[in-house]
Formats: sequence, structure tokens, C-alpha cells
Amino acid sequence: MTNRTKVGIHTDQAPPPRGAYSQAVVVGDLVWTAGFGPVDPVTRAIVGDDVAEQTRQTLRNVAAALEAAGSDLQDVVKVTAHLADIDNDWDDFDTAYREFFEEPRPVRTTAGSSLGGILVEIDVVAVKGSRRRR
Repeated sequence: MTNRTKVGIHTDQAPPPRGAYSQAVVVGDLVWTAGFGPVDPVTRAIVGDDVAEQTRQTLRNVAAALEAAGSDLQDVVKVTAHLADIDNDWDDFDTAYREFFEEPRPVRTTAGSSLGGILVEIDVVAVKGSRRRR
């Protein structure tokens, strides 16, 4: 029987939630993260003036939440990314994004969104610790 208990994840290595939600949730072998932006987990300041730098910080935050949940970026199967200016920032976002994922890369949905002062927000779904079981 699969464990269906929902476990909330919290780490000081990623920015704390600004509302009533967990940084990540684990159910069985799956991990869902909240949407993270380019916020420094210590200073809580926005990191980066361009989408590439903000993407890198955002993915470092996602990676920290995954690590706290027993997973990592290579365990990610689905990415949802939001760009404040998808028409102008797509190429720079995609170039920075590629630095974090090996083949086979996860499936991804990228949408244009109003993000309240940041250029990118990303959430993921990952398999818990799949690489360590291979």
C-alpha cells in the first residue's frame, strides 16, 4: 500500500512563504513545490535585474525545497514557469533554465503572467529521490 500521508516541507535555505502555504508538500513518492521567485532566502531581497539571473536564483530556491523533501532538480518531471514578459524574456529564460536540467529534461509549461515586481516564478513536481534508487 502506498503512503498517502501529506507532509509539509520547510527549509531556511529557501524563502519563507508569504501566505498560508507550504514551501513543498510530499505525498508518497511525489513532491510538489510552491511557486518560487528570485528571492534571497536570508535577506529576502529580489536577486537579479534580468530574467536570466532571476531564473537562476528561482531555481536555486526550488532546488533547496526539493532537497529538504529528499529530492533534487534531476528528479523533476514537470515544471510550470511564469514570465512577466514572455515575448521579450523567453530566450534568456530558456538559456538560464537549461543550466539546471539534464536530459531528459522535465516537461514544461511556460506562461506569461503578472508577477508583482519579479520577472519569473517557477513551481515543480518531482519524484522523491528517484536518482538515488537507480
